[in-house]
Amino acid sequence: MRAPLTIRMHAADNVAIVANDGGLPAGTVLASGLTLVDRVPQGHKVALCAIAKDEAVRRYNVPIGHALKDIPAGAWVHERLLHMPGARSLDNLPQATVKPPPMEQLAGYTFEGYRNADGSVGTRNILAITTTVQCVAGVVDFAVKRIKAELLPRFPNVDDVVGLEHAYGCGVAIDAPDAIIPIRTLRNISRNPNFGGEVMVVSLGCEKLQPERLLPPGSIALQADEVLDVVCLQAEKHVGFMSMVDSILASALPHLERLNARRRETVPASELVVGVQCGGSDAFSGVTANPAVGFATDLLVRAGATVLFSETTEVRDAIDQMTARATTSEVARAMVREMAWYDAYLGRGSADRSANTTPGNKAGGLSNIVEKAMGSIIKSGSAPISGVLSPGEKAATKGLIYAATPASDFICGTLQLAAGMNLHVFTTGRGTPYGLAEVPVVKVATRTELATRWHDLMDLNAGRIADGEATIADVGWELFHLLLEVASGRKKTWAEHWKLHNALVLFNPAPIT
Repeated sequence: MRAPLTIRMHAADNVAIVANDGGLPAGTVLASGLTLVDRVPQGHKVALCAIAKDEAVRRYNVPIGHALKDIPAGAWVHERLLHMPGARSLDNLPQATVKPPPMEQLAGYTFEGYRNADGSVGTRNILAITTTVQCVAGVVDFAVKRIKAELLPRFPNVDDVVGLEHAYGCGVAIDAPDAIIPIRTLRNISRNPNFGGEVMVVSLGCEKLQPERLLPPGSIALQADEVLDVVCLQAEKHVGFMSMVDSILASALPHLERLNARRRETVPASELVVGVQCGGSDAFSGVTANPAVGFATDLLVRAGATVLFSETTEVRDAIDQMTARATTSEVARAMVREMAWYDAYLGRGSADRSANTTPGNKAGGLSNIVEKAMGSIIKSGSAPISGVLSPGEKAATKGLIYAATPASDFICGTLQLAAGMNLHVFTTGRGTPYGLAEVPVVKVATRTELATRWHDLMDLNAGRIADGEATIADVGWELFHLLLEVASGRKKTWAEHWKLHNALVLFNPAPIT
């Protein structure tokens, strides 16, 4: 029987979380001599001292709520006992006030990647078929299955064929100001480094999002003397369903031939563009997995790579930390701009940031979005934040970048793909079989129990940190080396092994017509 174990994040905290599998029963005596007056589930908070009504409950040395009534020492502190603080004002924030000493460069680390004509590097060699409208999704899906069965075996150096399907393109206010978000998202996904510069489009013909609007001249780099490769299903030459499918296969053939001629080459780790994200978070996310990812984030930045962190509602309550870490006042103001835009977006839907926390988050010990945010922001490590992307924009600089996205796993992943992500890190405490066909997804478990139970879905167990078997630095270095192995194609993630691929979801704040 393991001795009672609690984890306190800061000396000023008046709560700690219970780390033992199954939680601890009432009457348990902790190492400090404190006796539990309630049963406390794993990951949930115990009051380390008496907390008076209206007094701040502190975790991460941050008030995550105020007590709705007197809470005795040793009591279970859960969301029903807390009043959530209001959102941090976006006025008078610190701007570029944190000036850490320059990080020591991390030289000599490489991976085997596919160098593209535009200078970017892919970690996979994939043919992507862009769709302009949801109406063609069924035909493209049928064609992709045929390509995989009939053509792909002839091209052993091509990793996969994917259809970039989505629920956009028609029935929308295509000229509304916010329509630029889904349009540039799909445009920039088509340019993702893992697709080797090969752009192939399937169009219906009558949709609002015409191919030339999605990919206007100059928006992509085409092969010499090549025009945009479009298969239009309503073209008169198509007589019957199989004629459409055959046209897609014929169009795919030269793209596959060019992709198959490519070979991996040794490139510096600075060519990685890593998106970090969490889903199914719990109270351990900010204790184990996210700090380990943050450590690896710092290593990647030191190696010259690009790291994207996102999830606006999940970092909104840490905006003062973010603006303080900005490299310049301009970067700080850009973060405030994105937060203000999203506040207004939620307001139009009569929602607020409190809608973010899920039943699973709460079952895992997270009382509210403030507590969740403090654990989420740790994924960004300690490097200065050197850039900000609006939703759907593509990264043009290296370093640590805030890519503004909703917190939805699939919308966030879609937007990070548009930003140029060629490798993905996803932490989870409750567990999720999330995956993307377009990029390898490395899954990091926050708890050993999850990593053991989902042994063939989790790629790395950060729960060893809470178990006392490894340090944050140990797991951070292990993740860094794992990313290089996965990027090189020497190791496949479990999501790749099982071909677990979630659909892309374009963020569309424009009206539906």
